[in-house]
Amino acid sequence: MARRCDLTGKKAQFGHNVAHSNVKTNRRFSPNLQKVSLQSDALGRVVRLRVSTRALRSVQHNGGLDRYLMKMADEKLAEPGLRLKRAVRKALAGTPKNASAKA
Repeated sequence: MARRCDLTGKKAQFGHNVAHSNVKTNRRFSPNLQKVSLQSDALGRVVRLRVSTRALRSVQHNGGLDRYLMKMADEKLAEPGLRLKRAVRKALAGTPKNASAKA
């Protein structure tokens, strides 16, 4: 399994450890990935994702997974995030906008 965020596509970066003697050795900066279950109101189910903590903060800031996906540009989403966005858009298109007002 790739160490990559399902929403943003953030992956490991590479750099150097620099010793006091200025000797450089390769190192890897891994993103802080967490396995989370996020509720999708449009899909009516819980979605399990492997998400960076930065993306998780953005999801919470935007008010949920559905709103985050609809706000983000397609170019900024990774493939699993794009698939989710298409499914959410399709689910939202199938429901009338004032269905809650009738109930």
